[in-house]
Amino acid sequence: MIENPKILFETLFAVAVDAADAKSVLKDHLPSPPKGRTVVVGAGKGAAQLAAAFEDLYEAPVTGVIVTRYGYATACQSITVLEAAHPVPDAAGERASAALLNAVAGLTPDDLVVALICGGGSSLLPCPPEGFTLADEQGLNAALLASGAPISSMNAVRKQFSKIKGGRLAAAAYPAPVLSLVLSDIPGDDLAQVASGPTLPDHRGAAEALAAIDNYRLDLPKRMRDEIATAQAPLPDDPVFKGHDARLIGSARLSLEAAAQRASALGIPAMILSDAIEGEAADIARMHAAMAREIALRNRPFRKPVLLLSGGETTVTLKGNGRGGRNTEFLLALAIALDGMAGVYGFAADTDGIDGSESNAGAFIGPDTLVRLHKLGLQPRASLANNDAFSAFEALGELFSPGPTGTNVNDFRALLIV
Repeated sequence: MIENPKILFETLFAVAVDAADAKSVLKDHLPSPPKGRTVVVGAGKGAAQLAAAFEDLYEAPVTGVIVTRYGYATACQSITVLEAAHPVPDAAGERASAALLNAVAGLTPDDLVVALICGGGSSLLPCPPEGFTLADEQGLNAALLASGAPISSMNAVRKQFSKIKGGRLAAAAYPAPVLSLVLSDIPGDDLAQVASGPTLPDHRGAAEALAAIDNYRLDLPKRMRDEIATAQAPLPDDPVFKGHDARLIGSARLSLEAAAQRASALGIPAMILSDAIEGEAADIARMHAAMAREIALRNRPFRKPVLLLSGGETTVTLKGNGRGGRNTEFLLALAIALDGMAGVYGFAADTDGIDGSESNAGAFIGPDTLVRLHKLGLQPRASLANNDAFSAFEALGELFSPGPTGTNVNDFRALLIV
């Protein structure tokens, strides 16, 4: 019998985060020093930790600049660390974009650019096209965040409305080669999608962006839509990318596997459902609840006790004005779907330490979650309809708030059925 599911969940979350630790993921991917300069650029919630680790591990002098979210910075020796807003970009992010582009200007074939890219970089690198302003990009980003679109669709649009995303930062480094070291938060680990691919072009362009706009009913100004329809990002076969390299250094898959191994070592059978689950958070919660119910009642497809693990990135289509991110939304919907089922405990958290725009990474649920909410005078279904899961779990004292972790491999979900 597991005496304290919370302690188990916290332990496995720490293991998952440690599997994506900056030094651990970088040590096997260090390039040889070039004849000329090594310039480090980067963006994302874990970019500062990656930059500091790179300085410690690399055997040659480096310069450069990276941008991370406010509160996520760590000291570097010679790499400049900037901070900017996430998830809606701000002027500091626009200045950071200019600084990254300036850092790679004027390089030669003897130089080397090392790009440290991880999740969150899309919002941290606003760089609107000519004739548009930061306010335009902020409006676009806010519309995308509220739309319920998956990250791949959001980034398809972002790439078409930028002077730095979609491989444009790497193109600006020409003729210097670029090595992109990518910590993936994207389901399926398509490296060109992480942070909207500032150093990694792909073949998707206007058609995919317009399809996303239409599919998720984004009401954009005509001039913005026209820009997205006509913008030309560089393609992978462009000569400016000759000699470039990209490597996956960490991902949700590796973190989930590490957590599963630790659970097994503790005597708890662990099954990874998928590292690439996408969809509306409440819908994904109902799927997880159905599987947990089948195990609890019929011991299929797995026998209890068992731990179910999953990763990926769910979305929330905003309909209310409450507080909370996708992981707390998932958990509140999960608790409602389970309806107090005995022996089922749940946990979900963002591996970067922040679930959306609040101060928590996630939360916990158990068989008594709904009863406790009702005793507090809260209506779980009303809270879910108002996208106010944070307030519900705050009232229960069930928020999980580890603070910034220095990495980001997206969501970590765990269901324990005993």
